[in-house]
Amino acid sequence: MRLRQGTDADLETVGALFDDAVRWLAEQGRTGQWGTEPFSTDSKLMETMRRQLAGEAWIAEVDGRAAGFMALGEPQEHIPPTDMPELYVSSLVGARFPEARGAGRMLLKHAEARAIEEGVGRVRVDCYAGDDRALVAFYVSAGFTPTATFTVDSWPGQVLELRLR
Repeated sequence: MRLRQGTDADLETVGALFDDAVRWLAEQGRTGQWGTEPFSTDSKLMETMRRQLAGEAWIAEVDGRAAGFMALGEPQEHIPPTDMPELYVSSLVGARFPEARGAGRMLLKHAEARAIEEGVGRVRVDCYAGDDRALVAFYVSAGFTPTATFTVDSWPGQVLELRLR
């Protein structure tokens, strides 16, 4: 597996990664996170992905096939403010094919390395905290610690951090 910088040419690829994740979650009856409609049919979500690709975005690939996507950027307005410089993971999604396993962790390790390069003391991320909290457990297993919780409408969220110093 290798990492490469994402570009605006990756918009369709990133949309497909999110669509696949929505489909996979829906097949498991876990629709609280992203619903049931493909991201690629939502112009607002596609515009968000376009902006993320224009910033710092990364694609994990296996044999030229997209295995994961991560965007680094600013937290949304509902995220509690920080008291120290940070690197924020604004999007992370992994593909569901077997060879893609580990892409999410690889991307998070890259975020950690980028934070160290920038001399910041923490990486933060937020995620869906409903249903079985499996996504929160994933981040905890990757070394992150839950901090603040939030709710947007009825969508429960969790902020997590990885302290580097």
